[in-house]
Amino acid sequence: MLGGLAIILACQLLGEVLVRLTGVPVPGPVVGMVLFFCWLLWHRPRQESSTVRAAERLVHYLPIMFLPSTVGFIVYGPRIASQWVPAIVGSVVSWLATFLLVGWLAMLLRPGRRGLGRGASGGAGGAGGAGEVAA
Repeated sequence: MLGGLAIILACQLLGEVLVRLTGVPVPGPVVGMVLFFCWLLWHRPRQESSTVRAAERLVHYLPIMFLPSTVGFIVYGPRIASQWVPAIVGSVVSWLATFLLVGWLAMLLRPGRRGLGRGASGGAGGAGGAGEVAA
């Protein structure tokens, strides 16, 4: 499990270093998470591997990560209450955008999909479109 934790922390460190070197306006841990995801795609660890066990252990303690935001709501409660309309609108719009994007990606990446760009009427041997070229 220590080897898996070392890989996760190395990806986060590498992400932080890349952000600081390049000046990209993205948090280092986000870049590290993308690097870890790419490593997982490349390596494909088994369920019993140390990397998977370390990740499962971290997910087990994930609720602890919400404590700082809860304290922030308590400390800045009056300010949040005075600006509740933009906060609610921003939350609903971002939730809806995420919901629609995840649904679209799930449909796009679902198993058994014949190919990109083929909708209900554009399957193989369909009527064709402007972009289709005859052989």
